[in-house]
Amino acid sequence: MSENQLPQFPEPFWRETELPTFKKLDTSIKADVGIVGGGITGITTAYLLSKQNFKVVLIDSDEILNGTTGHTTAKITAQHGLIYDEFIKHMGEEKAAKYYKAAMKAKELIEKLITEHKIDCDYEQQDAYVYTSDDGYMMQLENEMKAYEKLQISSEFLSEIPLKLPIKAAVKMHDQAQFHPLKYLKELVQECKKNGVLFYENTTAVDIEYNKHPNIVTRDGHRITCNHVIAASHFPFYDKQSFYFARMYPQRSYVLAITSKLKFPGGMYINAENPTRSIRTTPGDKGPLWLIGGESHKTGQGESVIHHYEKLEQFSSKHFDIQDIVYRWSAQDLTTIDKVPYIGPVSKGEENVYVATGYRKWGMTNGTAAAMMLADRITETPNEFAEIYEPSRFQPDPSVRKFMEINADVAKHMLKGKLDFSNNKLTELKTDEAVVTRINGTRTGIYKDKKETLHAVDTTCTHLGCEVEWNSGDRSWDCPCHGSRFTYEGSVIEGPAKKPLAKVEIPNE
Repeated sequence: MSENQLPQFPEPFWRETELPTFKKLDTSIKADVGIVGGGITGITTAYLLSKQNFKVVLIDSDEILNGTTGHTTAKITAQHGLIYDEFIKHMGEEKAAKYYKAAMKAKELIEKLITEHKIDCDYEQQDAYVYTSDDGYMMQLENEMKAYEKLQISSEFLSEIPLKLPIKAAVKMHDQAQFHPLKYLKELVQECKKNGVLFYENTTAVDIEYNKHPNIVTRDGHRITCNHVIAASHFPFYDKQSFYFARMYPQRSYVLAITSKLKFPGGMYINAENPTRSIRTTPGDKGPLWLIGGESHKTGQGESVIHHYEKLEQFSSKHFDIQDIVYRWSAQDLTTIDKVPYIGPVSKGEENVYVATGYRKWGMTNGTAAAMMLADRITETPNEFAEIYEPSRFQPDPSVRKFMEINADVAKHMLKGKLDFSNNKLTELKTDEAVVTRINGTRTGIYKDKKETLHAVDTTCTHLGCEVEWNSGDRSWDCPCHGSRFTYEGSVIEGPAKKPLAKVEIPNE
């Protein structure tokens, strides 16, 4: 580490924005559409439907805009890494073109709403670059450029980029954009309220029941009776034996917001190789903040999480002359087995319950495209892109191989976790540290907070019984199998788990 110190607690820069607050749902209600999830998909869908006089209710298990949307890097782009050559090979040129066009339609909608409602959200047009510093990726970059040409994507192949990094080559996609996502969505929430949308926070959906119409059932036993249900809750809260947990894998990534002595040359950047490095700027109170992201890994797996922040700090110090590290935060996102999101009916036969998930870290465009597709479904408007996002699809290649790979990894970690614990004594545990040990035969995670209070939980994930691991960077217990996350007290942060970790009583020594 250099002399630059990481902020003690993770907090995204975007959340500095003052947001409206809403009460908890405390009764059963009716609506035309019930939406679960207060991120970009849920809020944009609520806006689009409310404009067409649908009565919409939106609930969130936490505060709105505190999930993945509140922890994004907020690039509005159709450049989603090296993906179009792969899509052409696996899906064909026509479907690859539709994926690109859907992302660009999403960008157009965001621009339209910003203009229409005069939203001040630091929106800027920027070119987007995928670059490599590794000779081994040159052919992949060249193939991606050929894919751009086939799909008629406005682009260039470059040997250098405006950002002073040692690179071998880059592909530039013209006329993409960036913004402040919460300033944008805050205004959409206000427009939703004008249109009669009802918002409820700290209201957790746990199931759907069917009578004449579907009912969203909350943890407190209240029901939202509606004609249509949208699960926009990152991981679908309702699965209906569709096995989404086995058809997606969760990854965490990290962001530092730094100030630099250098002038940022414009553009948005991401590298092709691992470890990932994503770079853009955003206006801050005291000048531009450089957002340095990356270090992706499967949730609950790999080295101590704090090391990922440290590696981003080392990269930033080496290349960007850091003045200060102002914020740090992390995000979790889901990737489907063929890398295309699942958007549409949750399962065959349930045409009025919809899901939107698996955005692969590109939630600003994928989430907005999802909102457009779901609104079209409910209003019975044809949508040219809907077919390729159907959740019920299962392509032989690469889906089968990826399905087997994901679930072999789950089996490995399920077995490993049952056997893995330390013999560290609680007397040696320092404040703000955690240990995994056994108490009366139960694998137990114990965290000592700043006041030296011990918090002990059974480390068995309440989803399918894998063993959670300690996340030192975010002070959470994370499941390496399907990505469920829990606070150090055991409460659910991320699904698919719905129930908290069981508390364990620490015996007196």
